[in-house]
Amino acid sequence: MRSGLSPTATPPIAYPGSSIAQVRSALSALGGDDAAQVEAIIARDAAVDEMEVALDDACTHIVARRQPTAIDLRMVMAVGKSVTDLERIGDEAKKIAKTQRKLASRGVPESLGNLVAIRQLGERAGQMLHDVLDAFVRLDTEAAARVARDDEEIDQHFKSIVRQLVTYMMEDPRTISTAIDVIFIAKSIERIGDHAKNIAEDVIYIAKGRDVRHRGLAALEQEALKP
Repeated sequence: MRSGLSPTATPPIAYPGSSIAQVRSALSALGGDDAAQVEAIIARDAAVDEMEVALDDACTHIVARRQPTAIDLRMVMAVGKSVTDLERIGDEAKKIAKTQRKLASRGVPESLGNLVAIRQLGERAGQMLHDVLDAFVRLDTEAAARVARDDEEIDQHFKSIVRQLVTYMMEDPRTISTAIDVIFIAKSIERIGDHAKNIAEDVIYIAKGRDVRHRGLAALEQEALKP
């Protein structure tokens, strides 16, 4: 395995066909009526599941055959955890698509707006996912720390959306079913941010050899910025 990846050696990376594409497809389907797009997102999840199994198997074989140590062992362990997070991101994209299918069948009341806030939240989470995968490739701990901070903003926006939707439900009980579905979509986006943060923690673990889970943002940033 290759160690000591340079954080500045390569330009920004695109991830075609990845979890990023799956998430963005799910978000682009929001508020629309493209049933074929929704079904394609749902069907794609099976391929993501297969990739998770294959990558887990590859990590197991590396440990058994090469017996990695130090940063190489941390890399294998972190890849295994990050693959799980990416598979769960795929699950969240599928949930968004399934909920959109329900919304399309019943329509969204005007009082709930046009889902702009949800799309903005989703775009932020999608950017976090792109940034953290870039950070993983480069072992860029500073970029990983920025992703972790972005997750806190995602959480605040999610809470704001929930408060707004609860107000709608109180003012007009006819919106309850649809508002709850929209909350489920927002929650899936918030969870995507959480999984991106998990991957950011893995980046710091690989590069620094320190487990920063459950230590709070300040401790994570301090560890990430250490020389």
